[in-house]
Amino acid sequence: MPGVLEGIRVLDFGRYIAGPFCGTMLGDLGAEVIRIEKLEGSEDRWVTPVADGGEGAMFLQMGRNKLGMTLNPVKPAGREVVQKLVAVSDVVIANLPYEDLRKMGIDYDTISAINPRIILATNSTFGSEGPYATRVGFDTIGQAMSGAMHLSGDGKVPTRANAPYVDFGSALLSTVGVLAALMDRAKTGKGQKVETALLRTAINITNSHLIEQAMLSLDRIATLNRGFTAGPSDTFKCKDGWIYAMTIGQPLFVRWCRLMGNEDLTADPRFKDDLARGDNGEALSAIMQKWCDGRTVAEALALLEANRIPAGAVYTPQQALDDRHVNEAGFFHSMDFPGAAKPVPVLQEPVKLSRTPLSIRRRAPKLGEHTDQILRELGYEAAVIEKLRADRVV
Repeated sequence: MPGVLEGIRVLDFGRYIAGPFCGTMLGDLGAEVIRIEKLEGSEDRWVTPVADGGEGAMFLQMGRNKLGMTLNPVKPAGREVVQKLVAVSDVVIANLPYEDLRKMGIDYDTISAINPRIILATNSTFGSEGPYATRVGFDTIGQAMSGAMHLSGDGKVPTRANAPYVDFGSALLSTVGVLAALMDRAKTGKGQKVETALLRTAINITNSHLIEQAMLSLDRIATLNRGFTAGPSDTFKCKDGWIYAMTIGQPLFVRWCRLMGNEDLTADPRFKDDLARGDNGEALSAIMQKWCDGRTVAEALALLEANRIPAGAVYTPQQALDDRHVNEAGFFHSMDFPGAAKPVPVLQEPVKLSRTPLSIRRRAPKLGEHTDQILRELGYEAAVIEKLRADRVV
């Protein structure tokens, strides 16, 4: 079944996550996505190598559903290739510094002059305006400057989330922007620029904490895994592992008290509502921890589930891979890749659509795997392609 974006061509000049995962989502939705890399391969191709050729885990995830092309767009002959690609494409993705976009000839003014229908999706650390506009950075800079790191950890050492949620959040917001721009173009015939920034994404995620600070000046500090505005909401150690359990709202709290065998807690003024329970969460966590001390993870989760209290095991990565629900629900698409010792478990569908499902149609490309094919489609003859290669343009 064709995807909803069949017939849309995307040029992905992205690096790491915030740009490339937008391209991945568009590819999953059916677009033809061309990943354009340096001749020696982009840096993100080699992060966390898992295949014999050095290709990394991140690239095997981000590179699915993409054709692979190498190109030096700074050389005049490379600039000509870019212009020909832009003329027959719909979207350009580039999470690169704005001065680099101009050097490569993929800034919006340049590409829109070639193709007024083109959509440019850019992502930077701080955006194109303001005093930090020219600074560079990564996901963790957004975590740090949004207040998230201050509110994570033990209250002594600010702690980042190892999973790069700011990068992925920016890529998803960029995908939403591109889809909106495509809808607008269907009505107006005109393209536009879609801009995201890591700090904007990070502040979007911490916004409720920032609103609370602006309105109440509470100056919160981190409390490890204990929730600020609900309780008990924490990690708990069982006999054979850890769980996370969370109660929000009075009905859940009443059920939790009943499970703990102490319904008198519902009348305790320290626990009168979610905010009070968050303020006094240490006492509630102590009760819950004592309850968990004598139980295995499976025993604790079974009782919590029976009482409809949200909880889950704290998994290692291997346990996440082995989880029965993850496997029986078909979360992973096992994808072969040259040089990989075993199939690569790539998430099957980040979003499920009932009538026009997303799909994985091809593995991540080897470096420059489709360069010749793409150039031939642009009208380049074999001899010219060989010269481009000899001149280190491709």
